[in-house]
Amino acid sequence: MARFVYKARGAYGQVEGVQEASNAAQVADILRQKDLIPVSIKPENSSTAALAGTLGVGGSNTNGQAEPVRWPPPKVTEEDVMLFSRQIYSLLKAGVPILRALAGLQETTTNLAMKKVIYEVRRSLEGGVDLGNSFAQHPKVFNNFYVAMVRVGETSGQIDHIFMRLYKHMEFEQFMRKQVKSALRYPSFVILAMVIAIGVINVMVIPAFETVFRSMGSDLPVPTKILMASSRLTIEYGWYLMGMVAVGFFVFKQWRDTPAGRMAWDAWLVRLPLVGPIVTQASLSRFARAFALSLRSGVPLERALSSVAMTADNTFLAERIEGMRDSITRGDSLTRAAVAAGIFTPMVLQMIAIGEETGMLDELLEEIGELYGNEVEYSIKTLSQQIEPILVIFLGAVVLLLALGVFLPMWDMGKVTLKH
Repeated sequence: MARFVYKARGAYGQVEGVQEASNAAQVADILRQKDLIPVSIKPENSSTAALAGTLGVGGSNTNGQAEPVRWPPPKVTEEDVMLFSRQIYSLLKAGVPILRALAGLQETTTNLAMKKVIYEVRRSLEGGVDLGNSFAQHPKVFNNFYVAMVRVGETSGQIDHIFMRLYKHMEFEQFMRKQVKSALRYPSFVILAMVIAIGVINVMVIPAFETVFRSMGSDLPVPTKILMASSRLTIEYGWYLMGMVAVGFFVFKQWRDTPAGRMAWDAWLVRLPLVGPIVTQASLSRFARAFALSLRSGVPLERALSSVAMTADNTFLAERIEGMRDSITRGDSLTRAAVAAGIFTPMVLQMIAIGEETGMLDELLEEIGELYGNEVEYSIKTLSQQIEPILVIFLGAVVLLLALGVFLPMWDMGKVTLKH
């Protein structure tokens, strides 16, 4: 079968795409079955260059000029996705049909990689694929949370509000990442400086003292033995150790990408001191806001839980939320299911119970989302203050070991010299 590039008019305005068929007449029949009026149908090879130029992936551009191949190839950044979400919200809010909105964004987007993604999403929609699955075909651009929220918007009929919420969510996540980097900058610098200092001591200082220490002819103190053993290990096997660390990191990354590894890692991350509460609060904030939006839009409770479980962006918490849906299906109330899940604080459980009793569950879930969001922001702001005591104890132990390892033998040498 051949591939044909077509242009047609429909309820959403003019659409373009590629269709496999035996001939142009069959393409026209397929378009009419989709309530589209064919405008032009051409074999794909006669317009490949034009399409490539439109997408910016080689060939010719819209002016017929050669489009240079760019290296490295352009990538879709988080800022591109944020801008896309904000712009498509504005277009949908103004009443522009989704296909026409995507066509307009494809023309105005300057990032060639994003232009290609929008074009492929349009093609999927024109082929009858729903919007959520069209986004899911690009996991490197639209993550699980993004796709899950889009599906919630499709189910609830509030897709424009979903795009605005996604924009605000990504803006909040970006702000949080900057806060985390700011909070960890000083501890990271101190730890890096300490590692470099220990490396220099092991490679240059301890070997110079080792001959002197061994000439004493007496048993060396335990701290000195530890430093000397560490020095020999660094000098003799340093490259092997670095290679083992690199291989271990690669193996760990491969394991974490498996379903079982992802579940184990997410479960451990939730229980990790300092970091665990922040991860849990951020995940439950996303879940509560998406759940509130689904209920407000009239989505049934069980279906809403199933749709928004993945918005938690943590497989361990998502499994607990799926367990809540199973409990409700068996006849339990949402409050009892939430208690059994074991992931909510007593105050949040009380708010869920009040929401069920008063019929204001969606509003209180929105409050829960805001509550968790504020807690995450506060926890990140105070993260450096929580890390500093641990860092001070660690640095104090390292400095004490170095001081004892170097000065205890010198002290013994001084006492021997005084006796003679």
